[in-house]
Amino acid sequence: MMGWMLELLMAFLTSECGRSLVGTRIVGGSEARVGAWPWQVDIQMEASGHVCGGSIISRDWVLSAAHCFPDPSDVSSYQLYMGRNQLNGANQFEMVRAVKRVVVAHGYSRPQEGRDVALVELSSPLTWTNYVQPVCLPSSDSQFYGGTMCYVTGWGNTQEGVSLSGVGTLREVRVPIIDQESCNSMYQIDLSNSDAVSILSDMICAGYQEGGKDSCQGDSGGPLVCSLENGTWIQAGVVSFGLGCAQKNRPGVYARVSSFVGLIRSTVPEAQLLDHACKCAAPSIMVLSVTLTALMLGR
Repeated sequence: MMGWMLELLMAFLTSECGRSLVGTRIVGGSEARVGAWPWQVDIQMEASGHVCGGSIISRDWVLSAAHCFPDPSDVSSYQLYMGRNQLNGANQFEMVRAVKRVVVAHGYSRPQEGRDVALVELSSPLTWTNYVQPVCLPSSDSQFYGGTMCYVTGWGNTQEGVSLSGVGTLREVRVPIIDQESCNSMYQIDLSNSDAVSILSDMICAGYQEGGKDSCQGDSGGPLVCSLENGTWIQAGVVSFGLGCAQKNRPGVYARVSSFVGLIRSTVPEAQLLDHACKCAAPSIMVLSVTLTALMLGR
């Protein structure tokens, strides 16, 4: 009993980013265990309820998507919930905060044109617990290679037009990173030139060419996280946009977190960035990525 109490006390006082202290084990996904993703944030508005996701990056700041805050100067109606597992059920470990201010990446206009990142300052600092912890962030030179298996989490629709039912438990889905060239190729298939989507350098894709597993409406702003060899979770992307949900040749597109290190460092100096390149893909997985690219070029 004393050991458990000491562990809990240490969780309140300290934090090591990217660690799920209670252990870990969307479209095509499954329900997440309570505390499995302790950086996950539920962003709600008074009138409409759940609107977006986010991730805790420090005691005072949350990372989300710019399009979740269409008027960043008016944040009075937002409420953020941390330590939450169910949208419509009891959450004994949750904390709630209002929003103090929102900092949107300079030059943002709409998700398809990139820069879809927002930093959200909380009304008061969080206290670290087993269920409320920050995620690690990548350095500017971190690389997430094609084929790297990662997770996206959120309370968004389970398929197009179908919202979570019942208590609305947080969902998780495992998806591979898709390299920029392959993702660009997929988004040109069966689209006219006027409708074509360009995958920019500050975007990263994840999903399956055949579809079936993806983020969806309501997951926007939430984290795409990848695990390092030591079990630390690092956030590669922020859910940004897609064409439909889990459709063939339409993987999810995420804001590439490593492209916004300058903004994060200047705004949230206490955020925990890993200052080394993330080598997240095994050589065998790299071969699969190269094979996918070759198949795409041969269509």
